[in-house]
Amino acid sequence: MHPPGADTVLVRYGDVGVKSSKVQRDMERALRENLGAMLARRGIDADVTGERTRPRVRVDPEELGRATDAAADVFGIVSASPCSVVEPTINAISEALAASARVDYEEGSFAVRARRAGERDDHPFTSEDLEREGGQAVWDAVPNPEVDLENPDHTYYVECRSEEAFVFTEKRPGPGGLPLGTQRPLVALLSGGIDSPVAAWEVMRRGAPIVPLYFDFEAYGGVDHVARTVESARTLAEYAPNHGFDLRVAPAGAAADRLVETTRETRMLSLRRFMLRVAEGLAREVGAVGIVTGEAIGQKSSQTSVNLATTDPATGLPVHRPLVTRDKQEIIRQAREIGTYEAATIEAGCNRIAPDYPETNATLETVEAAEPDLTPLVEETLSALETVAL
Repeated sequence: MHPPGADTVLVRYGDVGVKSSKVQRDMERALRENLGAMLARRGIDADVTGERTRPRVRVDPEELGRATDAAADVFGIVSASPCSVVEPTINAISEALAASARVDYEEGSFAVRARRAGERDDHPFTSEDLEREGGQAVWDAVPNPEVDLENPDHTYYVECRSEEAFVFTEKRPGPGGLPLGTQRPLVALLSGGIDSPVAAWEVMRRGAPIVPLYFDFEAYGGVDHVARTVESARTLAEYAPNHGFDLRVAPAGAAADRLVETTRETRMLSLRRFMLRVAEGLAREVGAVGIVTGEAIGQKSSQTSVNLATTDPATGLPVHRPLVTRDKQEIIRQAREIGTYEAATIEAGCNRIAPDYPETNATLETVEAAEPDLTPLVEETLSALETVAL
């Protein structure tokens, strides 16, 4: 429940705050721009302002919940709180805390957590004074109060700054990380399955826009394969309203045919090498500086620790694997949280390409000796790339 009179969302960031002053200012600017774009994308009329270290959103009280939800989806934001804004005095803060308790507190225990920021001379009181006086105000405002400073059922927060104070009752978690657009783009291999959209989301969380790339293996693909990938890409695009991207589709049926004809146990490794080379070609074209995959050690035959060492040499770009140590159930939980799980429930078509007995302990020399010349396959695929507008 929001505090009475609440019309502001206070947002907090984490990693941005440890940067140098100049970098921090640049990242704060990017965060405010991204936050404004997210609010606009969701049709919320709001004013994003930016006192150092604490951006905030002023909004119509009726839109406060939606504005908080929007802020909690912006990369770089650690948490967001719908709050009321009052004068930075003990009396005004205590009255706001009491008002919040009257609408929020029914039973159980409570605590007041206060933080006073600014110069020492800005306020004639300490954070401890705020907690003591504010706690007394809550105590006097509710029936049968109980204080528990260790594990309260209700927590009332105060953040007192030089010009104003904020009173709130929740800290809604955000994705954290860095503001999107503060890093160079990366090409993200999207299979439409569960793992790759989560991997793409993770690098977006670290500030890198993505260029999604899907390989259409045509006869080897599953039903509605392209459609589910488009839906996953659209979901990711919702997190990047001012960093819009289109999905690139690589027609790879001919390349799959060639690898099926010429390779056996090492086929999936050559397929991955082919995909990395195509991704590298696209990266050079669009100015991306790396490749993202949803691979995790040991999850598939091509993803054993030794087999991963045979695929990376195919490209001169770094291959980022944000999920490399994750368990499958953990990845599934995150896919549900970010909204990409439902579009990923159709079985991946590349299983139709896999040999009966795939190699799990390959050497680079073995893989290269078995595979055909990939260069013409890569060039042909790159020349036929299609773009799907999202």
